[in-house]
Amino acid sequence: MEDSTTISKPRIAKKIGTHDGTFHCDEVLASYLLKLTSQFKDEELIRTRDSSILDSLDCLIDVGGIYDPSRHRYDHHQRGFFQTLDQNHQTKLSTAGLIYKHFGREIISNILGLNNPQDIEAVFNFVYTNFIESIDAIDNGIAQNDGKPRYRVTTDLSCRIKFLNPAWNETDPDLESQFKKAMEVAGIEFIEKVNYCGKHWLPARIIVQQAMKEQKSYSPEGDILVLPQACPWASHLFEIEEELGIIGQVKYVLFSDHLKHWRIQSVPEDEGSFENRSPLPEPWRGKRDDDLSRLTGIEDCIFVHHSGFIGGNKTFDGVLKMAKLSLTLQKNKYSF
Repeated sequence: MEDSTTISKPRIAKKIGTHDGTFHCDEVLASYLLKLTSQFKDEELIRTRDSSILDSLDCLIDVGGIYDPSRHRYDHHQRGFFQTLDQNHQTKLSTAGLIYKHFGREIISNILGLNNPQDIEAVFNFVYTNFIESIDAIDNGIAQNDGKPRYRVTTDLSCRIKFLNPAWNETDPDLESQFKKAMEVAGIEFIEKVNYCGKHWLPARIIVQQAMKEQKSYSPEGDILVLPQACPWASHLFEIEEELGIIGQVKYVLFSDHLKHWRIQSVPEDEGSFENRSPLPEPWRGKRDDDLSRLTGIEDCIFVHHSGFIGGNKTFDGVLKMAKLSLTLQKNKYSF
């Protein structure tokens, strides 16, 4: 009698190829991202520029001069390459962006256990804009500002990966060991960003949506938004305003802090901007406690930041009065 036991064949690891020598953040992160997919989770990574070896591999990233997803060829250095994430983005993709474009949704679903396509898409777009896109831009030499920057940033992920390469005067460096270390650094940061987005940023959207429905109960013009608690609100607010066709309407967001006091924050011009739609009045800035309460005529004031972007009061009634008075003074150009 034949043995009916099925003997499963061992799974053959896919072979991924990238270039050897000095490494950069884009292929380092791309290598890690592929390990988070079902197709390439057991990958064997080969670093070489030998075309006879590369041509035989299952997937090539950042090498080979070809972009062809059907053959898993993901290079961005060739003449005529112009891929962006989608029509809403203008940044040319690096290898990190290419792998994220084709595998990012699966990776997000695997990390967070999400099944709702809308939630996956929201996280996908947030993580690209707030993490991957800067890596794409830096690798492709796209400046963040049109003019000369006021200061240099050398602590971003791309810089930290760069400094994991052996120094020019280091003897007998172990490039492969450093590449693996770089993958871990980039991978941990990516997963932390996805987890933050899925577990903290995404749930805040419901809070902001509900607050937007109630905004005119605090101000007929809808320029004051009240949240029951602090949460990541800015990007949700901008998206909801755009959806409703009221871009720029909300001037102040009020929310309680960990001490059960209340904060008033001016909405920035756009996410990440240091410019605000309606900073708190200049005479209030840098004032605290009784001095601020006497100046405003509002009890229980705590502070207003010297830049005017945020302030505080011990009570909700107090912070709401600060918001309304600030709007009035803004219209009257601070005439006390």
